[in-house]
Amino acid sequence: MRKLILSFLLIPMAAQFGFSQNRLSLSDAISIALKNSYNIQLAKNNVEISSINNHMGVAGGLPTVTATVNDVENITSIDQKFPDPSRNVTRSGVSSNNMNANVTAGILLFNGFRVKAAQQRLAELQKMNEDMLNAQIQSTMAAVMTSYYDVVRQQNLLTTIEKSIEVSQQRIDVIKSRKEVGLANNADLYQAQIDLNALVQSKQAQQLIIDQGKTNLLSLLFVSPDTTVVISDTIVVDEKVTLSQIKPLALKNPQIAAAEQQIKVNELLERETAALRVPTLRATTGFNFTNTKSGAGFILENRSYGPFLGVNLAIPIYNGLISKKQQQVAEINTRNAKVQRDQFLLNIETGTVRTYQAYSNALAQLKTAKENQLLSKQLLDLVMQRFQLGQATIIDVKLAQQSFENESYRLVNLAFTAKVAEVELKRLANIIEP
Repeated sequence: MRKLILSFLLIPMAAQFGFSQNRLSLSDAISIALKNSYNIQLAKNNVEISSINNHMGVAGGLPTVTATVNDVENITSIDQKFPDPSRNVTRSGVSSNNMNANVTAGILLFNGFRVKAAQQRLAELQKMNEDMLNAQIQSTMAAVMTSYYDVVRQQNLLTTIEKSIEVSQQRIDVIKSRKEVGLANNADLYQAQIDLNALVQSKQAQQLIIDQGKTNLLSLLFVSPDTTVVISDTIVVDEKVTLSQIKPLALKNPQIAAAEQQIKVNELLERETAALRVPTLRATTGFNFTNTKSGAGFILENRSYGPFLGVNLAIPIYNGLISKKQQQVAEINTRNAKVQRDQFLLNIETGTVRTYQAYSNALAQLKTAKENQLLSKQLLDLVMQRFQLGQATIIDVKLAQQSFENESYRLVNLAFTAKVAEVELKRLANIIEP
């Protein structure tokens, strides 16, 4: 996990050069997405926050030092009488000053191991945020790969349409040649032109799908949606993925790891809450300085200073059962975290098996689909040759075209389905690499 996060932080910037030339490869797309993703930036910031908080001082285990200064100036009236009338004082507007300063240092000696539990909780929170960052990186890469290969799929479908347009144009040319010698009529020509126009419309609609697919991809890269990109790639499926390889890794998915960390965090919160019900022992030391001045009165100036040392013992006796209730809530939160962990396990295990079923089924169909697509292309070429020689009808050509289109569509869609399943399996197993 840490290796993956490190590789993410060290992503080379060279990928942007190819992107600036409007050519976008899969590695470029992943690099740009990892660099620009807002979700990854937020997850990264959470890791940084938890790393800062993972400190003994935040847990309350380090000494605290406080300096305090109070300086109060008073204007008073004095009326003092003594047995000796000559000593009587009656004055108004007498100024006096009272200054107190101290430096106090305190350290916690014991509070039911609450500091230790807090420190462990902060460490677990850091690990949990690292797991969540890892999961976000994997999800981002999977989303980019799926969107990227969807564009490749749609471009392959466009290639099939263009091939069919070429055949339709050839068919029109043959019909026009036959019409010139009286072997064809306008009905055949009109039908052929209608079929060609329908394919041109399909091509235009397919181009819209490709453009929108690129826009969706660019949104995942967090770049301007009107950026022009050129994608030239093919869908190659890794056929070596096995359930026995993926399933054990999927059960160690970073989301599950984060759920495990959440359980530990809640258990430590239980310990911290329980520690509120035990005595707390603190030691304090410091230095006091007091200086009082008065323009009149019994004491004109009084100054005292010196160090002090003390021990404070606080014993909780009763606070309305608040601490007990807080501990009960903490225990329930721990149970909830365990239920969520079990739900994660079940969902990921079920998702892994279902995705692998789709993956293996698509691979099994791919073998037949490749053979059928090759046969349909050979059939189309053969029928066109026969049509040019007058040995096949326009209906034969149209049927061969439809067969070629259907088999080509099926092959591309199956390859995309298998690739998406492969990407999802690797995401669940946490083995997608940039």
